[in-house]
Amino acid sequence: MTTKGESAAKRYLHGDLSRALLAAARHIVEAEGPSALSLRAVAREAGVSAAAPYHHFKDKAELLSALADQGWRELGGCMVKARQAVSEEGQLTALGAAYVVFARANPALYRVMFEAVREGQQEPNDRLMREALIARGATPGSPDLTFATLAAWSAVHGLADLAGMRRFDELKAELGGERAFLEAVLDHMRVFPSPRRD
Repeated sequence: MTTKGESAAKRYLHGDLSRALLAAARHIVEAEGPSALSLRAVAREAGVSAAAPYHHFKDKAELLSALADQGWRELGGCMVKARQAVSEEGQLTALGAAYVVFARANPALYRVMFEAVREGQQEPNDRLMREALIARGATPGSPDLTFATLAAWSAVHGLADLAGMRRFDELKAELGGERAFLEAVLDHMRVFPSPRRD
């Protein structure tokens, strides 16, 4: 039977320690929160020496940045799948719902992602939102598109915080579940219908 340390060591021999360390970091963040993260804790979780993480990350900040980047890439993948599953007319709502579902399923990782944005280390990838807004009538490169994109991000970010309130449980049940609830809320937001053309 292979122990966690032996498994990590085997991955290290195959040049996969970086991925193992990120997996360990994510586990710590999800189980104990971002404040519990340290390179020493990550090394312990991955079953490698305390010095091993420093071959890939110079400090905790760099590790958190890499974890945030991983989160944004995963979120982007979820949003792409959501967009592909609907018609052009429903893309904004599908993208918004996928965003909120991801944020609610990965609350600790989501906090790390937005902390990196607040610190100016990363920018959220808003390409999918912009493309969907353009398809609905926004003019590329216009202030209208900029404000519509900001409004869309603000809407889904706020909904990600509010959707977990127990006061909405009955409504979710009436609508057929959480995703139906999210889609209904997004459909009622003025940001999601077609933005005006310049």
